[in-house]
Amino acid sequence: MRRWVPALLLGLTLLTACSDDEPTTELHGAPVDPPFTVSERTLVDTDGAAYSLTADTDKRLTMVFFGYTECPDICGKVMGNLSIAMTRLEQDDLEQVEVVFVTTDPARDTGEVLHDYLDDYDPEFLGLTGDLADIEQVAASVGVGLGDELPSGGYDVDAHTTTVTGIDVADEAPIYWSQDTSPSEFTEDIHSLLRED
Repeated sequence: MRRWVPALLLGLTLLTACSDDEPTTELHGAPVDPPFTVSERTLVDTDGAAYSLTADTDKRLTMVFFGYTECPDICGKVMGNLSIAMTRLEQDDLEQVEVVFVTTDPARDTGEVLHDYLDDYDPEFLGLTGDLADIEQVAASVGVGLGDELPSGGYDVDAHTTTVTGIDVADEAPIYWSQDTSPSEFTEDIHSLLRED
C-alpha cells in the first residue's frame, strides 16, 4: 500500500500515472510541511465507545472536520460538500476514506444528537464528542483553532481555521482543505491521494 505523504511534501502536484505523456494533477488542498502529528488523546464516538484519531483509524485517508450541530452556516456547508463528494467516489476509493466530525460543543452534542445530525449527510460519517479539554488538544494538534465561546461552554468554529484535515496511515496530517472546497475538488483530491503508481 503506497503512502501519499512524501508526494504531498514535494508540493501541490502528483503524477497521475507513470507514463511521461500523462499530465500532472494539482491538488486543491494545501500541504502541511512538516505535517502535523495527530494527538493520541481519546474522544468518544456516537455509541459511547472510546475513539482515537490515531489508534482507531484504519483507512488510508481520514478527513476530519471540527464543528457543532447548531452551527448556522459553515458547518452545514462543509459537511454537505463532503457528503456530495463521497457520492462521486468510485467504490475502491470510497472504501479507503473515513469522514469524521468532531464536535466543538460537547455539552449539547451528545452521541445521539451527533448521530442524528450526521445521518442527514451520510450514515457512514463518524461523529466524535468527549471532554472539551480533549477536543481542544486534538484540534490544536492538527492546527485547528476554536472560535468564540458558546453559551453552552463549547466553542464556535473559527472562520480562519474552518478546515477539513487529512490524516494518513502514519497518524500525520499533511494536507487540509478550506471551507470553500467544492464537492468536485474534494473528489478529485481524494482520488489523487489514493491513487497508486
